[in-house]
Parts: sequence; C-alpha cells; structure tokens
Amino acid sequence: MLYELRQYQTKPGMRDEWVRYMEKTIIPFQVSKGMVIVGSFIDEENPNHYIWIRRFRNEAERVRLYKAVYESSQWVNKIGPKVPDMLVREKSVVTRMIPTKKSVI
Repeated sequence: MLYELRQYQTKPGMRDEWVRYMEKTIIPFQVSKGMVIVGSFIDEENPNHYIWIRRFRNEAERVRLYKAVYESSQWVNKIGPKVPDMLVREKSVVTRMIPTKKSVI
C-alpha cells in the first residue's frame, strides 16, 4: 500500500468552510472515482490547518486515479476552481508514506 498524508493551510477563517467543501464535495467526488480516503482531520491547535490521508494499492493505481480525478471536466470546471479561494496552496505539504510491518492501517 501507498499512503498520502496531505496537509493544507487554509486562508484565515476559512477552515470550517474548507472542511464543509471537502466533506460535501471533494471527498464524495474522489471516492466516486475510486479513491480511498482513510481520514479527514482538523488540527486541534492550529485553526488554519487541515489534514487528510488517502490510500492507494500501488503507484500505478495512484497515477490512474489522479488522472481520473484531476483531469475530469467536473474537477477542472467546477470543483478545482473553488480551491484557491480557501487554501494557501503554496503551503500545502504532501508526504508519500509506505507502512511498516507494525502499521495498523
């Protein structure tokens, strides 16, 4: 398995709106394309920090699903254009992770 730990900084005061958009629009759309979303989190101490985790069987699946999501007309024309209104994109951090044998996820 391959995991992505994705950490985003929302614009000040936008985290609640971002979480609503993620949970109502982005996550359901990505799941409909085959993505596995392991979790969606807010930072207990930082009011502008959002974290989520996605899982892929392997790199080939990740590439296929990225294409299915990010090259779709739904993402390009409707979902994606709203993202910059809520996030500081240049502060996004994506960590690719491979679980060790002791990992429970």
